[in-house]
Amino acid sequence: MKELIDKLYKERNIENNALCQLIALADNSQQELYLFEKARQKKEEIYQDKIYIRGLIELSNYCKNNCLYCGIRAVNTSIERYRLSKEQILDCTRYGYELGFRTFVLQGGEDPAYSDQDICDIVRQIKEEHPDCAVTLSIGEKTYESYKAYKEAGADRYLLRHETATESHYQMLHPEKMSFKNRQRCLADLKSLGYQVGSGFMVGSPFQTMEHIVADLRYLQQLEPDMIGIGPFIPHHQTPFADKKQGDLHLTLRLIAILRLMFPNALLPSTTALGSIHPEGRKMGLGCGANVVMPNLSPLDVRNLYKIYDNKAYVNAEAAEGIAILKKEAEEIGYKVVIDRGDAKK
Repeated sequence: MKELIDKLYKERNIENNALCQLIALADNSQQELYLFEKARQKKEEIYQDKIYIRGLIELSNYCKNNCLYCGIRAVNTSIERYRLSKEQILDCTRYGYELGFRTFVLQGGEDPAYSDQDICDIVRQIKEEHPDCAVTLSIGEKTYESYKAYKEAGADRYLLRHETATESHYQMLHPEKMSFKNRQRCLADLKSLGYQVGSGFMVGSPFQTMEHIVADLRYLQQLEPDMIGIGPFIPHHQTPFADKKQGDLHLTLRLIAILRLMFPNALLPSTTALGSIHPEGRKMGLGCGANVVMPNLSPLDVRNLYKIYDNKAYVNAEAAEGIAILKKEAEEIGYKVVIDRGDAKK
């Protein structure tokens, strides 16, 4: 097994059956530990001991879609909805800048209340106030024209998980009106417009198979994103998948390590979902090759309302105010949080 890991380390690619063997390694085995070691080594070759932070601002928990796994789906009438104003968003970025954030991630449901002009105005104002910062958008599927307008307003990056690279699986996770082909069209448009593009998938999503995961990895090789975000599926009690099994911690960690070896230059976040299923999940992700964390900068009174899954962590190291905790966690495993835009290496 070490030979396979060494081959992936050197060549960034192995055959599908070999990938399956690595994905299926036993938890806490010597082979898994070796995989994590090689992933850390590869990360340090490219990014040294740096951990980049992004200030996450969750704009709105309104969404026009009804993805079967998501707690803020449109038909969920049992949650309290909110939407941040432009001034609230700018207050978050001002506060974040003082804390040392140099990238802001504006994330939300697909909320039609924000026009393209609204988004452009917000992006433009952030860039005017903080020209040394990057602005990342994560607001879902849009037209080419919309993406172009955001880019011209100053947006640097766009996050849009492909969710799954298998069309039949995509249809199991989304309502009929959502299109697998449109999701991939969006990602192609973003690449063509010159965004730093982020994609990714849920680990352990309902009906996911080993073949689906391998297809995800192969799709990412075609897309060549700058950022790849994966995290364990966590069910929400007010969705059709309420009774589905949660994604596995160790499988997620192995996939982070595999992604680091396949995509040495990519920015890999250790996600909030990891921190939500295990008290040290975020630190464990950093120890397996991840190099980005996204503490929550949203106003305190709405952080618990952006409930895309149950038991979401949003305090301590998951929160912007907990930056000292985050720094301590990073130092415990030999890394340091830096004040930097944290662009992907080319």
